[in-house]
Amino acid sequence: MPTFGSRLQHAWNAFMGRDPTNLTYDIGYGSSYRPDRFRLTRGNERSIITSVYDRISNDVAAIDIKHVRVDEDERYLETMKSGLNECLTLSANVDQTGRAFIKDAVMSMFDEGCVAIVPTDTSINPKLNGSFDIESMRTGKITAWYPHDVRILLYNENTGKKEEIVLPKKMVTIVENPFYAVMNEPNSTLQRLIRTLNQLDILNSQNSSGKLDLIIQLPYVVKSEARRQQAEIRRKEVEAQLVGSKYGIAYTDGTERITQLNRPVENNLWTQVKELTAMLYNQLGITEKVMDGTADEKEMLNYYNHAINPILNAICEEMTRKFLTKTGRTQGQIIKYFRDPFGLVPVSQIADIADKFTRNEIASSNEMRSVIGWKPSMDPRADELRNKNLNDPNAGMIDPYAEEGMYPPEEEYEEEGY
Repeated sequence: MPTFGSRLQHAWNAFMGRDPTNLTYDIGYGSSYRPDRFRLTRGNERSIITSVYDRISNDVAAIDIKHVRVDEDERYLETMKSGLNECLTLSANVDQTGRAFIKDAVMSMFDEGCVAIVPTDTSINPKLNGSFDIESMRTGKITAWYPHDVRILLYNENTGKKEEIVLPKKMVTIVENPFYAVMNEPNSTLQRLIRTLNQLDILNSQNSSGKLDLIIQLPYVVKSEARRQQAEIRRKEVEAQLVGSKYGIAYTDGTERITQLNRPVENNLWTQVKELTAMLYNQLGITEKVMDGTADEKEMLNYYNHAINPILNAICEEMTRKFLTKTGRTQGQIIKYFRDPFGLVPVSQIADIADKFTRNEIASSNEMRSVIGWKPSMDPRADELRNKNLNDPNAGMIDPYAEEGMYPPEEEYEEEGY
């Protein structure tokens, strides 16, 4: 049993560190909000565009991106055990998982037009040697472009602040938005939609500002200065009655007439919003059913082919070009994405698909069990790639001479026609 002295010597407290008596160490810059979190700019956070960004980025992050080895026909062989693969699948940095990092990269790419993926910790200096392994990486905003370098606004996890650094382009993955002409050009469909939505928000704010917009018609002409002063006094009296009344009720003289002007003004802004939204969805390959989660398998397949795959291809190709050396690429190393083909298949069709895959020797029983989410079977036959509906051609074949340990002479082989 440890003594009191040993317990005190090895004591550790989550609020005080290893030594409970040491309370004066510096842990760096502090903030009331997460300083490395991505934040939308250009008014995108105040419009419905955020929901489109969020949906696409979540769907991209849900697909596995891995550092793998392929054969000459680019067929998957194995997953590489590298720091880059761990960043993509498990932990990109001290603050983000692999999926959170990919979502951050896609959201930044949509908002800014392009995003820089920077290896912040590597095994060796990437400026001196291209054969480096990445241990952590972060997304940054490119603030200046040079012939062979870029200036990047990047979060420094050591100081807790965003800092600008200049890095060569050859070691930074620069992913440009494949839908740049639709989303980021000044007169693109998305930017026009944002401007129209902002105008509609301003008009709605004015209509709901609480003003009554009343015109009081007095029973006399107000051309003289004395009459104008009298009308101003009357206006203030009505205003004071409305403000001081519990239910906003005022009285007027029988000879006065009141006209209310705060009726909704007809405009075509909402019609423009609908048309621009439909145009944007068509250009991105999105439908309203995709956004509200009621799309069928065909609509989702079209959505993945036209909206998700171009983004994944841009990320994977640029990472392969910048993070893998020419020697590694000639050895079959590549950054590749893998989408679950059964993610959109209802459970009622899984049995039929599993039967077709195993019967045509496309997948083994254990591979189909992993798709369903079941543990693999311990039966060795479950890993065999063969049609279970047919008898095993290798089973039941007995060599008649194997038990006696002898084989017929060569003459019998010739007589039997062997």
